[in-house]
Amino acid sequence: MVSAIIVTHNRAAFLAEAIDSVLAQTYFQKNPGDWELIVVDDGSTDRTPDLVSAYRQKFPQVRYARLDHGGVSRARNRGLGLAAGEFIAFLDSDDLWLKEKVKVQLNYLKVFPEARFCLTEEIWVRNGLRVNQKKKHQKFSGRVLDRVLPLCLLSLSSAMFRRRLFEEIGEFDESLPVCEDYDLGLRIALGHPYHFLPCPLIIKRGGHSDQLSKKYWGMDRWRVQALEKALGLAERPEDRALIRAEIIKKCQVLVSGFLKRGNREEADYYRQKIQIYSDRA
Repeated sequence: MVSAIIVTHNRAAFLAEAIDSVLAQTYFQKNPGDWELIVVDDGSTDRTPDLVSAYRQKFPQVRYARLDHGGVSRARNRGLGLAAGEFIAFLDSDDLWLKEKVKVQLNYLKVFPEARFCLTEEIWVRNGLRVNQKKKHQKFSGRVLDRVLPLCLLSLSSAMFRRRLFEEIGEFDESLPVCEDYDLGLRIALGHPYHFLPCPLIIKRGGHSDQLSKKYWGMDRWRVQALEKALGLAERPEDRALIRAEIIKKCQVLVSGFLKRGNREEADYYRQKIQIYSDRA
């Protein structure tokens, strides 16, 4: 019924707690033959293999796949390829599920068979302290393309997907080293409504130094790439207009950032994009 997928890279310090939060799911405990946990190791060099091996000895539902380090999107796609479940639920290796998460989301998706996925509210923890989300991070239900263009509102750890959604819109874009969740969220929003459950069912932990958002400067570079792809997929004129406007906004931010760093060549590259999409408006 459910395939839980954890992608990890040198996160042994967090991974055990993430796995424990999956094993603690009330639905899994009551239905031991109805789920699996796939841990995809994206080339870890720490004690991750030994840690997962200890769980596999106790829990036959735990599976393990090891890859050469190739990025989060490729690892997520490997998990999708291995998954046997009708429902797919990702968990970042530094996040935690609360014990009712799977049960609540399965019940929702069974009641609303037209829903391709649902996501839940989150509890945010930064450097061990609970923090409040900003207004811009508020989640919504319905047709939300205008709301997911400025920033990613699809938290993969909080989502549960029907497998057929990926058959309809495709898997994760392996050309994106980051913002793969933003890209997926755009593609979903172009064709399907979001289904948001306002109860907090995950703990989203951040602030540690190895987060991808801290590794790369100028994340809007990859958001622009995702937006340009979405523009090619959009069928409604009003959607294309919204996407073009967002591309221009993000390119303006990038131009300013590259000029501050003395990189005129990259600034000119995004200036050209501004001109192209302004002419098309």
